[in-house]
Amino acid sequence: MEIISGKSVFAGIAIGRVMVWEKENQSIKRTHTEDTQAELERVKRASEKAVGQLEKLYEKAVKEFGESGAAIFDVHQMMIQDGDYQESIRHIITTQNTNAEFAVATTGDNFASMFSGMKDEYMKARAEDVKDISTRIINILAGKEERTLGGEEPVIILAEDLAPSETVQMDTGKVLAFVTRLGSTNSHTAILARTMNIPALICVEFSNDFDGKLAIVDGVSGALIINPDEATLREYSKRIHNDQEKAAMLQELRGKETITRDGKRIKLYANIGNASDVAFVHRNDGEGIGLFRSEFIYLGRDTYPTEEEQFQVYKTVAQNMAGKKVIIRTLDIGADKQVDYFNLAKEENPALGYRAIRICLDRVELFKTQLRAILRASAFGNISIMYPMIISVGEIKKVKEIFGEVRDGLKQEKYPYGEVEQGIMIETPAAVMVSDDLAKEVDFFSIGTNDLTQYTLAIDRQNSKLDSFYDAHHPAILRMIQMVIDHGHKENCWVGICGELAADTALTKTFIEMGIDELSVSPSFVLPIRKLVREL
Repeated sequence: MEIISGKSVFAGIAIGRVMVWEKENQSIKRTHTEDTQAELERVKRASEKAVGQLEKLYEKAVKEFGESGAAIFDVHQMMIQDGDYQESIRHIITTQNTNAEFAVATTGDNFASMFSGMKDEYMKARAEDVKDISTRIINILAGKEERTLGGEEPVIILAEDLAPSETVQMDTGKVLAFVTRLGSTNSHTAILARTMNIPALICVEFSNDFDGKLAIVDGVSGALIINPDEATLREYSKRIHNDQEKAAMLQELRGKETITRDGKRIKLYANIGNASDVAFVHRNDGEGIGLFRSEFIYLGRDTYPTEEEQFQVYKTVAQNMAGKKVIIRTLDIGADKQVDYFNLAKEENPALGYRAIRICLDRVELFKTQLRAILRASAFGNISIMYPMIISVGEIKKVKEIFGEVRDGLKQEKYPYGEVEQGIMIETPAAVMVSDDLAKEVDFFSIGTNDLTQYTLAIDRQNSKLDSFYDAHHPAILRMIQMVIDHGHKENCWVGICGELAADTALTKTFIEMGIDELSVSPSFVLPIRKLVREL
């Protein structure tokens, strides 16, 4: 028996045979050509065929994983059609009189190197995407067919890395787990694995000799176990059986109230990033949406989303939630979420910089466009608005003034809109300390414990070297939460938590004793939290 440690990107346990997924070696030869126009035509036809393949992959992914899991194939189409990418290929062919395969491979390598050198983790992950599209075009130029997953029995896939297109082409019913030597928690393969709801590990040093061997993927501890002994197999088989029983028991809580035994009712909402995530909210019986991260509408594109584009997204979510509350957080770009077309200047400390509401109050027309879209969508459901990174009464008064202007404009244009609650996120010690004054200005508070903990403890939550110092249960954090609840309730302002602490079952009882009104968690945590609350 051999145990290899890795990093989990999705929990769960899988037992099955290993299939080592090896990429074909692409040996690209450079050849001289006098007919550069013919090579340019080959690239044009191959690029068009690649886009067509990606369109089909997008349609397949939407059916299997929803729009969030399919979005990468839209991105890949845009990358192929990108002017700089195509111009680089054209330039290499025409100035070096070389073949199309070499020009595409060189361009892919150059662009991947550029992305890999960036500091932003999201942009680093795009290096694999540009390699993927270049490989696709080269394979078409070489007349190679797309690779698919064969065999009858479900397998554990081991790979150096997996391109999103490779993942989607696989028959999901035949994949038990993904294990890769490379990759990151921000890679699209990791995102797809979470969407597929199967265990996945990255950073695992495996051998190609593992092919065909029996293995266990432990997505809880982050271990790959090769040739497990009988005792280990029995232990993990029992754990899988117990997990299945727990999941079945939790389903019995669907449709039941989130209420303690002595009658204290909690609103149990879910966090989402896009419209397709509503399916997960319904599947897990979320009572509403406590945090719709609207910034994801702005990511993965080259231009600002229009009012109409945003309106359609918000309207779809509101209608699909059928009268249940949907709290939309306004744009929270900046810090760890960078968007090229915003042209944000490089900052030494972006977490303390130009971000969230600060951008909106500075770029008012951008803010008004989003508010118009949200207000128009409010005519189709129960929508509330939440403003991030508010630190003063002056800021919220300015926000409410802009909100009023937008509402009056819609009224004059005869656009219908609904009654919209306005709330703020409490994410800084400053907001906590003036929460008594802020509560007089808004309808609700939502405590963003991720940033509140970071700013209070002066610890960058993305710095792994500080993990041992990061204490989300620090007394200062708990006292701040209590202070916010007390100040909010004094002014008839309800208070919720939408950060990761909301799903921390070690604190559920404490939060209820503090008087919290609402918890907003990832959809998969809704039923486990409901079970715990009903037992208190």
